[in-house]
Formats: sequence, C-alpha cells, structure tokens
Amino acid sequence: MSDFEEIINTRRSIRQYDDREVSDEDILKIIRAGMQAPGSRLGAEPWEFVVVKNKETLAKLGEIKPRVTDAPVAIVLVANIERSFYKEVWQQDMGAAAENMLLEAVNLGLGGLWNGVAPIEERMEKIGKIIGIDDISVTKPYCIITIGYPADGWENKFMDKFDEERIHYEKY
Repeated sequence: MSDFEEIINTRRSIRQYDDREVSDEDILKIIRAGMQAPGSRLGAEPWEFVVVKNKETLAKLGEIKPRVTDAPVAIVLVANIERSFYKEVWQQDMGAAAENMLLEAVNLGLGGLWNGVAPIEERMEKIGKIIGIDDISVTKPYCIITIGYPADGWENKFMDKFDEERIHYEKY
C-alpha cells in the first residue's frame, strides 16, 4: 500500500484529542493542503480560513458545535462568495478544501474532525458572529475542522468501508 493509500484508508473522524499543542507550522501545512484543492475555476476559489486557538473562543464555538470546545485548534472554513466563479456551487469547492485538510492532518500524524455548519443559516450566522463576520450574505462559514493529536482510544486506523453493492455501471 502506498503512503497515499494509507492516508486515505486510515483517516477517521477523531473526536477527542490529548493536550499537546499543534504547531503553527503544521497548521499552515494543513491550510496549504486546503488551498491546493480543486475549485470550480482556477483563481476563483472561495476559501478563506480562520484559525482559532483561544480557549474562550473555542468554548463559544462549542456552544454551537460541541466537539470544538476541547480541541487544541479549530479552523473555520469561510467561503467568500464574491471570489467564487460559480456562485451556486461554492459548497463543492469548500468540501474539496476540507477533505484535503483532513488528509494532510493524517499525513502529519494528527487527527481531525469535520464539524458541519453550512447550509443551516442560523448556525452560519452564529459561527460568523463569533469569528467576526456580521453579514453572511458574502462571507459564509462552511465548516469547522478541529485538529489535534488523537487521545487514547482515538486513532487513525483502517476500517473497510468498501461496499460493492453501491457501485452501478451505466445506469442506477
């Protein structure tokens, strides 16, 4: 199995982290991976990122998305719709960025969890206010990715999810 296959096949949703701090260098590598994602059009990618380490801010985010509270770091992915080429499909671009980030976390020996925010307007507004966005008509919180070193009992490990019955050829 190649390193890439191992990363894809062992990535799991890590919901608990130990107390170790995630380095700024690793955070930037994770964000860089997000920015390498495919987008609807080169140069028109909507993604922006808000890195949150402050425990009080994490706790406020955790009131809306409880798994965020105890994470060492959370990265809020925000879509800037003005920069998006296809205004209707920004969520697809953001999803590609989020998955790249989660895979890079595994590559770095970290764990991550995708905490959904969009498309629920009320949730987007609450998260937006916490991170300094007053109007979500242009800048929209998409998701929060928590990152950290997996706590005991939580690890990135292979779990076979392949199901051949879900594969269809030519027609459903």
